[in-house]
Amino acid sequence: MCSGVYERRAQYYETDQMGVVHHSNYIRWFEEARVDFLNRIGAGYRKMEAAGIVSPVVSVACKYRSMVRFDDEVEIRLKITAYNGVKLSLSYEVRDKKDGTVRCIGESSHCFLGPEGKPVSLKKDYPHYHELFMNCMQEEQ
Repeated sequence: MCSGVYERRAQYYETDQMGVVHHSNYIRWFEEARVDFLNRIGAGYRKMEAAGIVSPVVSVACKYRSMVRFDDEVEIRLKITAYNGVKLSLSYEVRDKKDGTVRCIGESSHCFLGPEGKPVSLKKDYPHYHELFMNCMQEEQ
């Protein structure tokens, strides 16, 4: 449930004048993979927002290893690297689907806010979601 790969094909509009995917698009791809992951584990943005929880990005980073070009297919592997009930950190690895070459790696950190925009503890206030994230952490080990 917690593992898996998000697959994507690079689109023409995502490329720059050099014919490679523009660096800003990798951050969007991380978000696509994250949305897919959260939906798969039962903690999708739509569900959490309906429950009164938002999860903004606190930080995001990306290190580029090699280029992705138009029509290349990539696999994005995502995993939880840290979770404490209030913050969630994820890592991303973008690989060429054909040969497995690492194209980039990245990470993002998120917090959880309640309806008033103040930090909330999923462990205390939303135990169902806390359990979903904890199960994924245990599955990764």
